[in-house]
Amino acid sequence: MGADAIQTNGHDQAKLTGGEEIQRLRCFVKNYEWGKLGPESLVARLQEANTGQRVDSEIPYAEFWMGTHESGPSHVEFGSGHGVSDKCMVTLKSWVLDNPNLLGSKVVDKWGCDLPFLFKVLSVTKALSIQAHPNKALAEKLHREDPLLYRDNNHKPEIALAVTPFQALCGFVTLKELKEVITNVPEITELVGSKAADQIFNVHEHDEDERIKSVVRLIFTQLMSASNNETKQVVSRMKNRLLLETKHRELSEKEKLVLELEKQYTGDIGVISAFFFNYVKLNPGEALYLDANEPHAYISGDCVECMAASDNVVRAGLTPKHRDVQTLCSMLTYKLVTFFTR
Repeated sequence: MGADAIQTNGHDQAKLTGGEEIQRLRCFVKNYEWGKLGPESLVARLQEANTGQRVDSEIPYAEFWMGTHESGPSHVEFGSGHGVSDKCMVTLKSWVLDNPNLLGSKVVDKWGCDLPFLFKVLSVTKALSIQAHPNKALAEKLHREDPLLYRDNNHKPEIALAVTPFQALCGFVTLKELKEVITNVPEITELVGSKAADQIFNVHEHDEDERIKSVVRLIFTQLMSASNNETKQVVSRMKNRLLLETKHRELSEKEKLVLELEKQYTGDIGVISAFFFNYVKLNPGEALYLDANEPHAYISGDCVECMAASDNVVRAGLTPKHRDVQTLCSMLTYKLVTFFTR
């Protein structure tokens, strides 16, 4: 960015005059408990390079935000000196508002004087919640009804690009696999009842999509709505059954994952609900796209995310945070994959 300056909000700010200078962006870091600890975290190493702050080996560094969202705003740093007193900072949002030419006329015409996207780096060592992001209409409704929980009125489609080997749950499994799950995981029937569980065997791949989706919606909603006490007991019995069966057979990858999730979130309904979702393993450079109203949960690894500028998350399992089971179960698309490749 050019060396010419304009006076805005009491600070000298650079404007584009020929690409002579680049302004430093100070980014926001989230220290959620599922983040990797200390220098093991890519987020921590980025923060150290970005701010010069030393990494604390006892602190989880989970998310590195680059954008204008109020939940984690970036700042533009001005000043040529090396000390803190030689510098001043303004929010990236205020700088963009004062310099809309930086976005270009097409962006301003469509999105206004703000960044329409949010860019993140995530370092995950413990599974994130079973969650989905609302579409635009639902986001507006949720924000209007509970602005403290749903911080903005925007949707949040996102793409995650793996930086290291990355694991996630996303989308519902095939109808064939779901029937196998109901057959081989009796604890699901314990929680939802045989009347609901047996309905999965009355639908077939050639049936209308809405008929199949309605059955999956019924079973999944019943499962996620189970009482805490019953869930804890059933998940414990499932864990004990799988551990016993390891003496006689090799557990599937999904079964091994479920046991790992149970260690992280003992007695949580999200542990058993993992059987409903595709277990995805990404190599570095591979990506995963998550549209609105699609269930997912990141499990481990480092990734780069790009999404619409929103912080709206509807959660229902694998989390100590607020759960909105009714909203999540009502908003999901319940699309079943016909095939799935890594």
